[in-house]
Amino acid sequence: MSTPISPRSRRRVLHPVARTATSLFVVGAVAAAGCVGAVGATATPVAHAAYTSVPAAGLSVAATVTIDGAQYPNPLRMLDGTGVTDVARWEGTRRAELLAAFRENVYGQPLPKPTKQTFDVRTSDDGDVTLKKVTIGITGPEGTGKFTLRLFVPTGKTPRGTFLMIDHRGSVSDDPGQSSDYAPVSTITKAGYAFAQIDANDIAPDDSGSYRSKMINLFHPSGSDLPDDAGRAVAAWAWGASRAMDYLQTDKDIDPSKIAVIGHSRSGKAALWAGAQDPRFAAVISNNSGSTGAKLARRGDGGVGAETVSRVNSSFPYWFPKTYQAYGNKVDELPVDQHELMGLVAPRKLVIASADDDSNADPEGEFLAYEAASEIYALYGLGDNGLGTTGWKPTTDTAFSGPAMSYHLRSGGHGLKAADWNIYLKGDLFTQASPR
Repeated sequence: MSTPISPRSRRRVLHPVARTATSLFVVGAVAAAGCVGAVGATATPVAHAAYTSVPAAGLSVAATVTIDGAQYPNPLRMLDGTGVTDVARWEGTRRAELLAAFRENVYGQPLPKPTKQTFDVRTSDDGDVTLKKVTIGITGPEGTGKFTLRLFVPTGKTPRGTFLMIDHRGSVSDDPGQSSDYAPVSTITKAGYAFAQIDANDIAPDDSGSYRSKMINLFHPSGSDLPDDAGRAVAAWAWGASRAMDYLQTDKDIDPSKIAVIGHSRSGKAALWAGAQDPRFAAVISNNSGSTGAKLARRGDGGVGAETVSRVNSSFPYWFPKTYQAYGNKVDELPVDQHELMGLVAPRKLVIASADDDSNADPEGEFLAYEAASEIYALYGLGDNGLGTTGWKPTTDTAFSGPAMSYHLRSGGHGLKAADWNIYLKGDLFTQASPR
């Protein structure tokens, strides 16, 4: 039995129960349990209102939902078979179940928190923008290393928010006046935001022969193979974003409650994983992230030759653990899929961006995952994903935004462009979402 989520309809879907329910009820305000991420950060409990029809407590629900005619795991079904009926069940049980499943089967177990962490801050000022170049020292059981965080802060007042980029291109210099489509630092600061960057290669080099050499080997003996379920490069990049967040929480020139993590392509995969695990991020932006990012795994190549689980693991065997590689030709056996990963960001802001001509990332697969993730957001009364009755494919270069979710399909090919940043800078990403 499965619940259809039609690409032609955005109405709230009721999950069918496996035995007769005598009533349905409306869930009112529920005190949210604290969420503990992989990095040990605990979110402050907040009272959320959840308005959704649900099966009576304790009733079993279907194991799958139907997305675009195919079967996918039901994010609102707990391991004991019963349904998630409110925020307390989601945050108290189901969220942890899904995190554990993603760690074991997709991204790998994260690196632990350092045994010692230091911040060495060097500051320069050009009058309009202050650059803080932070050397983050990391000590693990196998040694000590470091990586750099750059933080550009407009002078004069507290920024409207901070964008933390996981940058696999290493394209950001110390110049506050620099600008590019990919990292328009001066445009961001002139708009009143701060911009922070970490170079993914300083954390785990994007190379099969050396990806362990920076941070991973501080926690695993260099002469031994990694455990099959240990995170590789992508998990390390996500971990690095949380270590950068550790510093950003201490900087008095920015608001620590208004920080978004952003990544493009491979870094977009890491940004989603970082945001799913670490509830300190107020917003999560995944740009053209494709396979093992925003794209549904079970879609295969999506009929457009997109990157599949098998292909991404074959091309980049150092990105993900061996436990994930085992699913290359049997993705239907994965216990999770990417709509559930997006749901782990709830109730915080989620932004998914696709590109019209980016067939390798399967933009329709990203769209469908985003659409299905709204079922989790609905627990918080935030199920409006901005799409209304819009089906695939939506109008290009238009932001479809609800109170907590936003999607856009940019015209053109793979890339992080000025048009994307224009949407992000105008996206109201740093105010707490509330039901409309």
